[in-house]
Amino acid sequence: MKIGIIGAGNIGATLAGKLAASGHDVKLANSRGPDTIRDLARELGATAVSREEAVQDVDVVVLSLPFAAYSALAGLFDKVPAGVVVIDTANYYPFRDGAIGEIEAGKPESVWVSERIGRPVIKAWNAVLSHTLAEKGQPDGAAGRIAIPVAGDDARAKETAMGLVCATGFDALDAGPLAESWRQQPGTPAYCTELVLEELASALAAADKHRAPANRESLIKEFMAGHGKLTHEDIVMRNRALTASMEGNA
Repeated sequence: MKIGIIGAGNIGATLAGKLAASGHDVKLANSRGPDTIRDLARELGATAVSREEAVQDVDVVVLSLPFAAYSALAGLFDKVPAGVVVIDTANYYPFRDGAIGEIEAGKPESVWVSERIGRPVIKAWNAVLSHTLAEKGQPDGAAGRIAIPVAGDDARAKETAMGLVCATGFDALDAGPLAESWRQQPGTPAYCTELVLEELASALAAADKHRAPANRESLIKEFMAGHGKLTHEDIVMRNRALTASMEGNA
């Protein structure tokens, strides 16, 4: 499969390496041009390209960008065939992205992304920490394999995305339509809590749309106060602890 990835940060670069290792033909782009990531792409088994080249002659485009960068994608998909699957991995954090009124009012983050780029999207890989993605993948069928939620409206596109999630070492759980993708956003029990399939299904069902933003802000303040001293395991367990009360009230 031919895959274009826009965004060469921790998630985008890790996905490029994992998908290339799985036999996919991967192109990698960032905001500064291919010359700035040529060595990185080579190490990952991908090809460094421009954003425009990343969406040409591909089956899938993965967007792994902070929200503030989506405005730069206006018009990028105008000539991209409708059959190309677009996967969004982004999460909204107001302290980094600036407050976005529509999302603050409750619009699911990836619905907002879809409207910005003028294309339907599948939401995947957003509810996993970069260390989890890089280090905790396991073969299909392995006991305790971590699951990742995948939300979207197009059945074929969602099936494609779920297959790619599996290729990166994780079980994929159909998380419903894009309108329900708020259930895997920051501050929910499904977000960065490293759950297996059955646990993840329960976590999605338990999500509280009104409490999630406050949880998100509380966690960010706590993690910033840790000044980088919290371990990966500390972060996962704190995510679980703060959102566990949602599940108790479900």
